[in-house]
Amino acid sequence: MLSHPEHVWQLLLGFVFFYPLFMSYLWMMGALLFYRRERKEPPYQTPPVLEQPPAVSVLIPCFNEGDNAEETIRHAMALQYPDFEVIAINDGSTDNTADVLNRLAGQYDRLKVVHLARNQGKAMALQAGSLLARAEYLIGIDGDALLDPHAVHWMVRHFVKDPTVAAVTGNPRIRTRTTLLGKIQVGEFSSIVGMIKRAQRSFGRLFTVSGVITAFRKSAVHDVGYWSADMLTEDIDITWKLQRAGWDIQFEPNALVWILMPETLNGLWKQRLRWAMGGAQVLLKNLDVFFKPQQNFLWPLMLELCLSLVWSYLMLLVAVLWLLSFILPVHTLPIVGSPFVPHGTGVFLGATCLLQFALSKWMDSRYESRLGRNYYWMIWYPLVFWMINICSTIVAFPKVLLRREGKRARWVSPDRGVRPPQ
Repeated sequence: MLSHPEHVWQLLLGFVFFYPLFMSYLWMMGALLFYRRERKEPPYQTPPVLEQPPAVSVLIPCFNEGDNAEETIRHAMALQYPDFEVIAINDGSTDNTADVLNRLAGQYDRLKVVHLARNQGKAMALQAGSLLARAEYLIGIDGDALLDPHAVHWMVRHFVKDPTVAAVTGNPRIRTRTTLLGKIQVGEFSSIVGMIKRAQRSFGRLFTVSGVITAFRKSAVHDVGYWSADMLTEDIDITWKLQRAGWDIQFEPNALVWILMPETLNGLWKQRLRWAMGGAQVLLKNLDVFFKPQQNFLWPLMLELCLSLVWSYLMLLVAVLWLLSFILPVHTLPIVGSPFVPHGTGVFLGATCLLQFALSKWMDSRYESRLGRNYYWMIWYPLVFWMINICSTIVAFPKVLLRREGKRARWVSPDRGVRPPQ
């Protein structure tokens, strides 16, 4: 019979193992429910026709995007949409971004360029662009993102159909595939990011829009006070602000954008730490949602956020106890059996991962025909990305607690992948 400490250890180990397994099957079921409607849509290259397409303003915040801004803007200018403008906001860049944008402004009548004297952060850049926009509907993309020509049609239809929709987030696709990290992220954005958004939309609300491609109703953003300048992930924060104010948010997988992602461990760590810190900020800011019954539709998202944080710290505890078992006498520790994976269930865990990856690639094959080539590389995902995401979550929470309240979240130049030789 197990002693009390050993019983607690087994419960702890069970939660550490079964929680991600449970979430995996929940995501797969929710994604399949969403896909039942998604698969009935026409191909993304032939969006539904809008009788009276409203004007849109494409906002492109740029900080040190001299290498990417021209390609991004040329793709934005190629939109297959009748009434749009593009507003590029140079947020105090220290490279040649200003020169590139000024040159392009002379080539395109639809392009407006705004220069901010100092780096104010993406939230303030978006706000500056929205205040200058002539349209009610804003399409926010990053300064390195290549917008699909039909993306705007797919997103705007949700605003036209439903006046309660405040934002529509799109479907980012990875274009940096030089290294192992780049290839794994191609699968991650399908099997993790895309699947979770489908599942969350099926079950109720989204945890976050994608900052790299989201359409906003300007009056709704104004209603909640625009983007928060002190939040490290303004996309997560605006998602919660809008939903807490009663607005709805949709996921549109047919709205594609091609993006650059880190391909070095250092760049990946910095990105995931910022994401984790942003999630921790949102958790602390919105924890009071549990005490507001009228907002119970957000309880599942907040519960998942809290449980994921607890799970990460329990993973750390299990790892520490396991390492101590090699140093201290066995009888002084409550460890029973193998850590991390309960006896005889490793095959089940591996099969679940492969099933999730296969299912997601099948659903996203509508948008990329050769996704199957990345299936092999996904066997490395738990080893590389689970560890980085767990460690970033563990580090992020105390950093957010110690962060000065109201401190401006300013830009940094991220890792944009390995560039081919010129």
